[in-house]
Amino acid sequence: MKQQIVDITDKIIKRSAKTRAEYLAKINAAKSDTVHRAGLSCGNLAHGFAACGKDDKSSLRGINHSDIAIVSAYNDMLSAHQPYQTYPDIIKAAVKDAGGVAQFAAGVPAMCDGVTQGQPGMDLSLMSRDVIAMSTAVGLSHNMFDGALMLGICDKIVPGLLIASMTFGHLPTVFVPAGPMPSGLPNKEKARVRQQHAKGEVDEEALLEAESASYHSAGTCTFFGTANSNQLVVEVMGLHLPGASFVAPNTQLREELTKAAARQATRLTQQSGNYMPIGKMVDERSVVNAIVALLATGGSTNLTMHIIAFAKAAGIIINFQDFNDLSEAVPLLTRIYPNGHADINQFQEAGGMALLFRELIESGLVFEDVETICGRGLSRYTKKPVLDNGELTWVDCVEKSLDDAVIATVAKPFSSHGGLRVMKGNLGVSVIKTSSLKDSNLVIKAPAIVFEDQHELQTAFDAGELEKDFVAVVRFQGPKARGMPELHKLTPLLGVLQDKGFKVALMTDGRMSGASGKVPAAIHLCPEALDGGLIAKVHTGDMINLDGETGELTLLVDEKELASRDVAQFQVNGHHEGMGRELFGFMRRNLSSAETGACSLFDS
Repeated sequence: MKQQIVDITDKIIKRSAKTRAEYLAKINAAKSDTVHRAGLSCGNLAHGFAACGKDDKSSLRGINHSDIAIVSAYNDMLSAHQPYQTYPDIIKAAVKDAGGVAQFAAGVPAMCDGVTQGQPGMDLSLMSRDVIAMSTAVGLSHNMFDGALMLGICDKIVPGLLIASMTFGHLPTVFVPAGPMPSGLPNKEKARVRQQHAKGEVDEEALLEAESASYHSAGTCTFFGTANSNQLVVEVMGLHLPGASFVAPNTQLREELTKAAARQATRLTQQSGNYMPIGKMVDERSVVNAIVALLATGGSTNLTMHIIAFAKAAGIIINFQDFNDLSEAVPLLTRIYPNGHADINQFQEAGGMALLFRELIESGLVFEDVETICGRGLSRYTKKPVLDNGELTWVDCVEKSLDDAVIATVAKPFSSHGGLRVMKGNLGVSVIKTSSLKDSNLVIKAPAIVFEDQHELQTAFDAGELEKDFVAVVRFQGPKARGMPELHKLTPLLGVLQDKGFKVALMTDGRMSGASGKVPAAIHLCPEALDGGLIAKVHTGDMINLDGETGELTLLVDEKELASRDVAQFQVNGHHEGMGRELFGFMRRNLSSAETGACSLFDS
């Protein structure tokens, strides 16, 4: 193991010693030496299996058959989740063949950030993660279950399922993916048409045609945003079957992997004699492995908050600085849009997860001897799933990358740095994704233009007021103010200005999409404006130094001048009403800072 990574991990273990010990004691107390339903009264149990068929009722009356919960984020508006429609029946049959019973325990909400970008519903996006965690908890609270299968893919859904899974850490849990859609219009071409539309060069019909050619069928969007970053993180933590993340939906291989995942869940229960609960399986080293893989692939910045949140649910304390320090120790090994031109299918064709695992293991960048749903050791994840005469099996991965422009080696990486940096200065602390930035755009020193809504920037752009160097300061977007919506709609606008030769950047207490890159963006700024962060004192015209090389984020205004300034006040202006936002006030008020996971579910 690379010593830097060992040292960082040791710090995390020491920092988490008390909370992790308390967590392990909690899940140990929650486990059962027999089936969990044995603790239910006859009336409880009768309700629990009332709708089951005769055979399943017979199995659930005894104590020798495991009951596996199915928790699904299926809905047929999300392309990534539409394939889950058929999964429950497939899973139930597979679990029955393995001698158990599977019951659909909970359906959780699943919103698409692609649909809500720039819309009022985006204000609910981050908070939906906590709703998903709570919804899952309600489903599992019946105490009928001996294990769980989690069906989820996209942005807040997997993190919400992970928070709940760690909370019910005494249950063995397997995550079941559905796979990416076939490649459509290349992501670079889609981005070009978006910028053309922003400049008024093409109409909405042309834009819709391009978007529809990119997002065109069932399956996960093919860029390396938060959804696909989630899948990578889950597999690296050993919660997927090896190589399951990026197999296409509606194929025989995908169905056989789903059946195998269902059977595997039964093999980890107390009744199997091979009990491995998720809360014990996922430890500090597993979480570090997840961060390393995220950094090595230039994954989504949203995971900085999500990993912190689900790790905390398991008693493990992670912070922004851990991401920064690991980024300095981890080279960039993949180029997947927005960090390159390839999509996730091209990554898969170049060698995919199996090749990435082998490179990370052989270079000492991940802990190999961790527990997984397939047993101890990540080496088994260096094999890829195939069908041999219709039977699922795993074979060795390719010897080397089949496309050096997509997957590199540690010996010759795309960058020596993982591409994520913590920004610090008098403005507070934030993160910046540098892996998709050109060197010429890493340092921006320019006057601020202050906006308190992303649509104000659109208005200024349309009026031709932004044809100059500037740092767009978009404030009151933080967790407590707005629920921390993504501001991805700004990417085409700022990209147009950057292409014209202007030095532009973004600074915000909100988020950017996992698909964002190109324009330097200091995001997740803490403290947020509503918490009295210095961003609330920035005036248009103030000079800001955003240095992606040194990690400096400084408002270049005299301290006496700043002390004399009033703090800007948040103007609600209807942002807390409509599209369901009025129902989330209690949650918004209780969200923690981005640096602590922007979560409402834990005591701060």
